[in-house]
Amino acid sequence: MPEGTEGGHGAHGESKEPREFVKYTFYKVRPEWRLLPADVKKKQKAEFAAFLHDLEDEVVLRVYSLAGIRADADLMLWTIDPRLETFRDVARRVYSTDLGHYLETTHAYLGATRPSEYFGGASPTAEERAATKALPRGQRYLFVYPFWKKREWYSIPFEKRQEMMRDHFRVGHRYPNVKIHTAYSFGLDDQEFMLSFEADEPLDFLDLVMDLRPSEASKYTEWETPIFTCLLATPEQALDALGI
Repeated sequence: MPEGTEGGHGAHGESKEPREFVKYTFYKVRPEWRLLPADVKKKQKAEFAAFLHDLEDEVVLRVYSLAGIRADADLMLWTIDPRLETFRDVARRVYSTDLGHYLETTHAYLGATRPSEYFGGASPTAEERAATKALPRGQRYLFVYPFWKKREWYSIPFEKRQEMMRDHFRVGHRYPNVKIHTAYSFGLDDQEFMLSFEADEPLDFLDLVMDLRPSEASKYTEWETPIFTCLLATPEQALDALGI
C-alpha cells in the first residue's frame, strides 16, 4: 500500500511552521432513525446540514458519504485544526443535534502534521514547509486508512531507509493526480500514521497501490486496514444519501 508514512511533503529536521491536528470521524446512523416519520427525518437532516455549514466557517472541514460503499459507516467528517480541544467540541455539538442522537461513531482516527525526516534540507521549500499544514484539494474521492510499520524498519540505518522511501515516492510521482496526506499518530492514537489520498478517479489510486506493491519499503508494512473509500459531498448530499 502507498506509504505516505514519513515522507513526501516534509522537510528534514524541526519546523517553525504551525502544526495541525487531523481527525477522521466515521458515523453510522442507527436503524431506529430510519423508522421515524419522513417529515421528522427531513427536519433533522436540515438542522444537521445547517450545523455543518456553520462548522465550515470555524474549522477546516470536508464532508464525505460512504452510503452504499461501507457497511459500517454512512458519512465521514474530515476535520483539521491547530487545537486538539476543537475535536471534543465538535463531537459535543454533533451529538447535541436531533440527528446526532441517532449517530454512532464507528471509527475515529487522530493524527498531527509534521515535516518528514527523509526529505528536504537545511532550507526547506514552500512545499516542504506545507507538511505542517493539511490542505485538502477537494477532489472527488478520498481513500483513508491507518498504517503501521514493522518494528524492524526502525532498526535499519537512516540512509538506507531514506533511499527506500525516495524510491517509493518516485513511483508515487507517476500519479500526479493522486494527492497524499500524511498525519503522524505516534503517542496520540493506536496507529502510527493516518494516510489519506485524494483523487478524481478511483482507478488511479488502485493502479498506484498495485505499482507500489513490489517496492522495497512496502516489505516493512505491518498493517494498513481498514480502508475507507469516501465520496466528497456537500452536507445536503451526504444526508440525502441516508434516505428519506
